[in-house]
Amino acid sequence: MDRRTPSPERRLLFDTLCDYVEQIRSEGMEGLPLGTTSPARIAQTREPAHPETRETAAIDAPASDRIVPKTQIETEQMFSRYPGLEKTTTLEELREFIGDCERCKLCKSRTQVVFGVGNSKAELMFVGEGPGAEEDARGEPFVGRAGQLLTDIIERGMGMKRSDVYIANVVKCRPPGNRNPEPDEVAACEPFLARQVELVKPRVIVALGTFAAQALLRVKTPISKLRGIWHEVGGVRTMPTFHPAYLLRNPGDKRLVWLDIQEVMKELGRPVPRRGKP
Repeated sequence: MDRRTPSPERRLLFDTLCDYVEQIRSEGMEGLPLGTTSPARIAQTREPAHPETRETAAIDAPASDRIVPKTQIETEQMFSRYPGLEKTTTLEELREFIGDCERCKLCKSRTQVVFGVGNSKAELMFVGEGPGAEEDARGEPFVGRAGQLLTDIIERGMGMKRSDVYIANVVKCRPPGNRNPEPDEVAACEPFLARQVELVKPRVIVALGTFAAQALLRVKTPISKLRGIWHEVGGVRTMPTFHPAYLLRNPGDKRLVWLDIQEVMKELGRPVPRRGKP
């Protein structure tokens, strides 16, 4: 046989690798995850055709076999930015450590630091992007229109009290004009979010929107690709879903968020109310 003619096995390998590279490029990821992923594993971990019922097989695979990089907060590296942060043992101590923060340029336009609110030992933690105008004024996350919708999801949808969960944001200060947080601003606040997760020790995290999901999971994949799939952050099961502010503009996608929330409730071992959809 002509050695220059590829065998069917080599052609399959080549085509699979090409498909894989195109897939991660279309999802906004830069470069390839470390490891020695086999073509068979790549084929097994491709996204199912029906995103509303998908569950990523790669989540239970070894780290080197995952298409999405290992989803954990690398706390030791983060904490090295702020000596003494790892010594905080309560949320109150962490808030005191943050103080009247001036670690990034957001301090110039904010009214106050918006730290977090809720049960310090909550099983469920919600993480959003950053404070808006009303949150900046009151010093509490998710109190505006989007916050009212989140409260409906928690109380009407999940049958829980808002005070039962813990709510925080990736950045603790309002970006001017409610613009998207910039990479240096996210990096400045990231260690504080990591410590909040460590101190609360939730069983489940719900990442609300693109910036929360991307910051927690360390990826650049769009939220439309991430939602509905279980991930891990520092050993905590994490479900990305759309941000409530997005749902105010796109109410037709509430059904997708409700599907994600039902998965969260199953993970927590809670019954799904018959009339729970917010």
